[in-house]
Amino acid sequence: MCLAIPAVIVERLDGEEGLIDLGGVRKRVSLALVPEASAGDYVIVHVGYAISRLDPDEAARTLAQFAESGVDLSGGDPVGAAA
Repeated sequence: MCLAIPAVIVERLDGEEGLIDLGGVRKRVSLALVPEASAGDYVIVHVGYAISRLDPDEAARTLAQFAESGVDLSGGDPVGAAA
């Protein structure tokens, strides 16, 4: 099963990379598929790639649903293997 998770972009890095935050976990991901994304934007992250931008309200609802389901997004490697 694949899982794509909303995360906020903390900083755009050199090239097509960015630093995202997901429940306190920070990770470098590729922003190549969302070149218009900037710091403060929410994106859907799947296996190390931001695949689309997301409305902040929708991101909050989605993250709340994960929390209600008992999914802890603050530990482990929730956004994929790219580093």
